[in-house]
Amino acid sequence: MSQRLGGDEEVKGFLTTKIVFEYKRLNLPYFIRNQALVKPPDGELAYLPDILLLNRPNLVNERLWEKESTVILGASIPLVIEVFSTNWRVDYLTKVKDYEEIPIPEYWIPDYLGLGGRQFIGSPKQPTIFIHELVEEECQVSQFRGDDRIISPTFSELSLTANQIFQAGS
Repeated sequence: MSQRLGGDEEVKGFLTTKIVFEYKRLNLPYFIRNQALVKPPDGELAYLPDILLLNRPNLVNERLWEKESTVILGASIPLVIEVFSTNWRVDYLTKVKDYEEIPIPEYWIPDYLGLGGRQFIGSPKQPTIFIHELVEEECQVSQFRGDDRIISPTFSELSLTANQIFQAGS
């Protein structure tokens, strides 16, 4: 699969639409904020996720929300999605660790081009979606490829396959 300019934006747009549909259908108090930061409570760095799902009622507990549009509490962040970037080590290693520390219950990495490290996506490389779920304060990861149905802890009824996400970026 060749890299195509704008493919990541199409994947983001596709997933945003699917996620919004689900939380509205379930009447959950969530919303997606495009320009908000996620920061580990004791960290120096903050991240600007591709898709950041926020739990509106918990934002009153966020000390940085009003002035800096920054969240630091896992209870405010049901789901984060980081569409694969060329700096895959940050998504696969650094953010997994930091998001686990916050703790964020669910973190997706859609590597729609299959360009991540072989230790993660295997050899030969192939498009893969990773869903990290926080279980007893530790991330457990599931991989989805091809016609695998995505299993989301936050949205258990989500009807979406890995290929549908990959096709959005192609």
